[in-house]
Amino acid sequence: MRQQQKEQQNIRRWLVRLTGPIFIEMVLIILLGTVDTVMLSQCSDNTVAAVGVVVQLLNMVFLAFEATTAGTSVLCSQYLGARQLDNVSRAIGVSLVFNAMMGVVVSAGLFFGAEHILRIMDLRPELMGDGAIYMRIVGGFAFFQAISLTLSAILRSAGMAYYPMQVTFLINILNIAGNYALIFGHFGFPALGVEGAAISTSFSRGVAMCLLIFILFRKKLTFPLSFLWPFPFRVLGKMLSIGLPSGGEQLSYSLSQVVITYFVNMLGNEALAARTYAMNIVTFSYVFAMSVGQGGGICIGHLIGKGHKNAALLLGRYCIRITLMISLTVSLLAALLGHTVMGLLSDNAAVIGLTALILWIDVPLELGRAVNILCVNFLRSTGDAIYPFVIGLIFMWGVATVGGYALGILFGFGLAGMWVAFTCDEGIRAVCFWFRWQSRKWMGKSIVVR
Repeated sequence: MRQQQKEQQNIRRWLVRLTGPIFIEMVLIILLGTVDTVMLSQCSDNTVAAVGVVVQLLNMVFLAFEATTAGTSVLCSQYLGARQLDNVSRAIGVSLVFNAMMGVVVSAGLFFGAEHILRIMDLRPELMGDGAIYMRIVGGFAFFQAISLTLSAILRSAGMAYYPMQVTFLINILNIAGNYALIFGHFGFPALGVEGAAISTSFSRGVAMCLLIFILFRKKLTFPLSFLWPFPFRVLGKMLSIGLPSGGEQLSYSLSQVVITYFVNMLGNEALAARTYAMNIVTFSYVFAMSVGQGGGICIGHLIGKGHKNAALLLGRYCIRITLMISLTVSLLAALLGHTVMGLLSDNAAVIGLTALILWIDVPLELGRAVNILCVNFLRSTGDAIYPFVIGLIFMWGVATVGGYALGILFGFGLAGMWVAFTCDEGIRAVCFWFRWQSRKWMGKSIVVR
C-alpha cells in the first residue's frame, strides 16, 4: 500500500512539473490573442469582428497540423515510457517532415485564396477588407505554425515543457512591441492597423519556430536521416491512427464553429463582436483544463507505455476533480467581472450588455468543457481515439449547431439562445466521456508493443 501511495505521489509531482509550464504557455498564448483584440478594439468593433472570423477559420485550418502533432505526442510518450528510443527518433523525423510539407501547401492555399474563402463564409462587405488582409498575411506563413506545433509536442513529450513556455513568453513580448509599433505607428513605423497586427503575429511565429529548432538540436532530440529511408510508413500509419480521429474530432468542432459563426453573422455585427469578446474572455476559464489535459495526457501515455494502466486510471480521476474546481471558480469570476471588463474594451452598450449576459450562461458550460477536454486528451493518450471522434461528431452538430440555430434564429433568442445550446452540448458529451473513462475499455487500446 505504501509503495502504491508513493508511486501516486511521484506521478502527481511529475504532473505538476509538466502542467505548470504548459499552463503558463497557454496563458501566454491566450494573452497573445487578447493583446491583438484589445489593441485592434482601438480601431473599431468591425475590425475586431473581422479578425475574430478569420482567426476562427485559421484555427480550423491549422487543425490539419494537429492530425500529425496529436499522434506525435502519443507515440513519443508511449515509446518513451516503453524505453523504445529508436522509435522515438523515427516518430520525431516523420512528424517534422510530414507537417513541414503540409504547412507549405496550406500556406499557399490561404495566401492565394483568402478573399474567395471569406466570400464563401458570406462575410459582410464592410468586414471583407480587414479580414482578407489578416488572412493573407497570417495564413500565408502558416508553415511557421505547422513546424512549431510539432516541435513543441516533441519537447513536451520528452518532459521539457518549460522550453516551449520560455519561447512563448519571448514571442509575447515581441508581439506586443510589434503590435504597438505597427498598428498605431510608433518607433518610426507607419500606422498599419490590422495589417500591422498580422505582420507582428507572423513575425513572432517565425522567431518562435527558429528558437524551437535550435532547442531541439541543442537537446539532441534529432534523428539520423537513415531513419527516413526507406520512409517509415508504419510509424506514419500509427501516428495517423491517433492523429486522424483526433484531428477529425477537432475539425468537426471547428467546422461546427464556422457554421455557428455564419449563424451569428446573421444576427448582425453587434452579436458577432459580442461573441468575439466573450470567446476571448471565457478562454481563461478553460485554459487550466487544457494544460492539465496536455500534461496529464503525456503522463498517462508514459504510464501506458510502462504497462501501469491502473495508475493511469487514478491519475485521470484526480485531474478531473481538481480541474472542475478551478474551472468553476474562474468562470464565476469572469461572469462577475464581465460588465466591468467589457466597459474597458468597448463603448457600445449593446455589445457590453450582451457579452455580460453570455458570460453568466457560460458558467455551467465550462464544467462540461473541462471534463471533455481532459477525457478526450486522456483517451487519446491511451490509444482510444475513435470514441471521442464519434461522440463529438454526433453532439457538436446535433446539439450545438442545430440547437444553436433553432434557439438563436428560429425561436429568436439570439446569441444567448445559442449559448444555451452550446451548454447542453458540452454537458451531454461530458457525461459520455466520463463513463467511457470509468468503463476501462481504453485499457486494451495501447499502440506500443512491449
